[in-house]
Amino acid sequence: MALSDVEIAQNHKLEPIEDIAKRAGIPDDAFIPYGGNKAKVDASLVADQPRKGKLILVTGMSPTPAGEGKSTTLIGLADAFTLEGKNAIAAIREPSQGPVMGVKGGAAGGGYSQVVPMEDINLHFTGDFHAITAANNTLASIIDNHIHQGNELNIDPRQVTWQRCVDVNDRALRHVVVGLGGPTSGVPRQDGFTITAASEIMAVVGLATSLSDLKERIGNINIGLTYDKKPVTVRELKAEGALTVLLKDTINPNLVQTLGGTPAYVHGGPFANIAHGCNTLLATDTALRTADYVFTEAGFGADLGAEKFFDIKARFGGLSAAGAVIVATIRSLKYNGGVAKDDLNEENLDALKAGLPNLERHIENLRKFGVEPVVALNLFPIDSDKEREFMAKWAEDFGVALSESKVWAEGGEGARDLAKKVLDNLGEGSKQLYDPEEGVEATLNTIAKELYHADKVVFTKDAKKDLKKLKDNGWDKLPVCVSKNQFSFSDDASELGAPEGHTLTVRELQPRTGAGFVVALTGNVMTMPGLPKKPSAEKIDIDEEGKVVGLF
Repeated sequence: MALSDVEIAQNHKLEPIEDIAKRAGIPDDAFIPYGGNKAKVDASLVADQPRKGKLILVTGMSPTPAGEGKSTTLIGLADAFTLEGKNAIAAIREPSQGPVMGVKGGAAGGGYSQVVPMEDINLHFTGDFHAITAANNTLASIIDNHIHQGNELNIDPRQVTWQRCVDVNDRALRHVVVGLGGPTSGVPRQDGFTITAASEIMAVVGLATSLSDLKERIGNINIGLTYDKKPVTVRELKAEGALTVLLKDTINPNLVQTLGGTPAYVHGGPFANIAHGCNTLLATDTALRTADYVFTEAGFGADLGAEKFFDIKARFGGLSAAGAVIVATIRSLKYNGGVAKDDLNEENLDALKAGLPNLERHIENLRKFGVEPVVALNLFPIDSDKEREFMAKWAEDFGVALSESKVWAEGGEGARDLAKKVLDNLGEGSKQLYDPEEGVEATLNTIAKELYHADKVVFTKDAKKDLKKLKDNGWDKLPVCVSKNQFSFSDDASELGAPEGHTLTVRELQPRTGAGFVVALTGNVMTMPGLPKKPSAEKIDIDEEGKVVGLF
């Protein structure tokens, strides 16, 4: 009987984290141990070293609901570089407790391509998500207390945009009313919760370049409007210092290891469908100063995560990717070719061919950012020989490098060919798609038409009001973080493949003045997910010896 992911991880003997830190080039004074197998790194003590590493982005085609193995592929690829004697580091996101307990269980890679200790990383880890949640909700309480205690800043309770957050998929908290219970319980107003991964504090932590930059960004956060329509910032509430104190340890990158002994930073966890989808800038920057090759990921399909990596994270951090990997699977191609989820295990060359336009568009889109991607075909045991042969012939005809990836079963050994092809396809560096100075409306049109192949962008009545507010307050020149479903290039999750000529409907524009971008909510995407009918939490347990079981 095959071992589960958690059993593979638990059977592995971890190297001392001190040895991993030395391998990662971390100075002794920057090393902060968290127990015997985790550590934080004081990035400020590495910042004086020049960047020397080549950055490789791992992204994907439009996925099936189960995901296609981007993190697993990235970890195996980093281990393959280590096996080749290269100085490599992986830099990926922290899993959110919501999805771990919800749809897909563990999210730290899989099989023999994992970051460990897997149970810690998937659950409380070093407490970063808890600290972000605490900072977010401390600000919410300060806002309500300010209004209750006389409202010196003249905040309009109806115009407070700051929401509370929790790292749980809880649809019942999307819309709430606070302040009930009479005069001693505050001022009643409508409120709501977002999931911690989509909070602005998460975005600020993800993009901050130092402790002082973190404090500056927190102070810049807009929490709502006054009665006379003027924005109110955290700085005016005099709360930026307290929130920074809560996050002073959180901004230090977390250091762990892969099953192959490759150093790995697991830090920051914004979703890509409703947030900017990248690990922290500080972790990536720190890795680039000590490693020769750094592998980082961008969530979901390249239309979401990769676009935000280039246009938001790379722009703010002065990063340039030398290469990219697009993770694809035969089942995801068949899914985009119209095959139902329950039938994906059956051989179907016609559906495989029908789904290829989705992958081809992702490849073409990445080329618009100045990188030549390699397709990593993440293999599953059910993939037939004919389907694999079909993909090899397609890649040759399309003019793209393709490598079969077997990292789930073989770890780094299963990505030796992929590593070679990645090295062969490294370029000079990446670029951005648009200039924010042209304005939010122009930016959205560029993204929608260039990457999604939409015919036009339509703003709802509420979105038009938001657009005016952005212009009135000087926020119209910020980059845009598109909040969109992950299954389609359009804002309709049912339009699979590579739809053309559709309309992107923007229903709301939210200024994230601390993070430094504007969130554009499209379609019916929600910033607080719900649990499925049978959540993964039903399978997760702990035995009498204290060992976690059922975690993917």
